[in-house]
Amino acid sequence: MLLSDTIKERRLQLDISQTDLSEMAGVSIATVKDIERGKGNPSIRTVEKILSVLGMEVIYRLRQTI
Repeated sequence: MLLSDTIKERRLQLDISQTDLSEMAGVSIATVKDIERGKGNPSIRTVEKILSVLGMEVIYRLRQTI
């Protein structure tokens, strides 16, 4: 599942509007809309803020290939 779909699905499950999500996460409404449409290139920090509001977290994994 794409990040955009995951965010939108969770937001709808929690019955949070895009406007409310943007205010709670401290990001613009345009950013939330773009992310949910799979547009733009949000920073990891922006994604972290949104996922935090939705009760989710980002798990980082770094894989080094020689």
